[in-house]
Amino acid sequence: MRSVIQRVTRASVTVGGEVVGSIGEGLLVLLGVKVGDTEKDADYMADKLLKLRIFEDENGKMNRSVRDIGGSVLCVSQFTLLGDARGQNRPGFTQAEVPERANALYQRVCQRMRDQGMTVAQGIFRADMQVELVNNGPVTILLDSEKNF
Repeated sequence: MRSVIQRVTRASVTVGGEVVGSIGEGLLVLLGVKVGDTEKDADYMADKLLKLRIFEDENGKMNRSVRDIGGSVLCVSQFTLLGDARGQNRPGFTQAEVPERANALYQRVCQRMRDQGMTVAQGIFRADMQVELVNNGPVTILLDSEKNF
């Protein structure tokens, strides 16, 4: 499972001209589910997202988590994170999990964060979405449940 995390002052996702999810300060998470990912990967990702210390403390050091600042999470499924363009110019997506399984694991990540008291907004799985954000910093972090990076 892979994610791109951006520290934001605000973010929203729109589908068909309607805002379906929005947050103020917090994390925008673009989440890709890989073939073979399990519930263990989903739980790892959810827990890591809530513990990731990328918000500044009173000394200006990145030492606080989204939970510490009372922020929220906007989580958007994005299978293109599993795209492989190493051998060609058009990416292949054979590493992306089939939609039904990917959606179940995406929903598990979101629900696990909610179960830990986090406010989580979402996009709509498999929809054509427009994501707007104000990246604060900018701060962007890559995570992989297999710890490849």
